[in-house]
Amino acid sequence: MDRQEAFATDGTWSGFVRTEAGMVSGWHHHGEYETVIYILTGALKMEFGPAGSRTLEAGPGDFVYVPKGTVHRESNPSAEPSDIIVMRSGTGQSTFNVNGPAGH
Repeated sequence: MDRQEAFATDGTWSGFVRTEAGMVSGWHHHGEYETVIYILTGALKMEFGPAGSRTLEAGPGDFVYVPKGTVHRESNPSAEPSDIIVMRSGTGQSTFNVNGPAGH
């Protein structure tokens, strides 16, 4: 993932993220940050929930909300790069890498 910061303050982070086709992130959560994602191009697949059993898929024009502390991983299942806008609101460390969700 190529992240480009637009603005950051003590309580927010916003920026542009490009994800290459087929890329899958590791499992993580964003601590006390709530996240809102807007998909510009490509696709976003997010896995979350008990043992990663829930899946959300989104495409251009869709918004995705990620509550604080939600363990998840995202991927770009499309054949093209995915471009998204990310807005985070909260405090503290913004990313915690973990082995997987509960029950994993």
